Amino acid sequence: MATQTKISIKNKKAYFQYEILETYTAGIVLTGTEIKSIRQSKASMVDAYCKFINGELWLTGMHIAEYSFGTYNNHEPKRERKLLLNRTELRKLFRSSQEKGLTIVALKLFVNPKGLAKVDIGLARGKKMHDKREDLKKKDSKREMERLRKY
Repeated sequence: MATQTKISIKNKKAYFQYEILETYTAGIVLTGTEIKSIRQSKASMVDAYCKFINGELWLTGMHIAEYSFGTYNNHEPKRERKLLLNRTELRKLFRSSQEKGLTIVALKLFVNPKGLAKVDIGLARGKKMHDKREDLKKKDSKREMERLRKY
């Protein structure tokens, strides 16, 4: 029996640039070659964000590499992909995203145990430069404490 590897692609840049206020897990509409590329971990979420188009939430800026064995059926790597959420969650996100300074960013792409691709999205507020410096100081001090604990 083959063991399934756990696929999880994170957007590390989002946690550095934004303060995450709320998180949601959404389904994502993919083509066959896209899910095959994701299972090979050939995706990047560096510039991924979400926007509303006609009352539906769409993921923009996520790059999924073309499937190596795909023929003329291959997908476009940077196309917009529809996200699937409950109607109440969509309404809440839409109202929140209309506020000044708030945006919706993609945080993590993963495949659940059923084999379906899911995206963690977060309602976020941009960090100021001093907040980013403070996070770096905390990270460095934590790393230093771990290093000293080993000795």
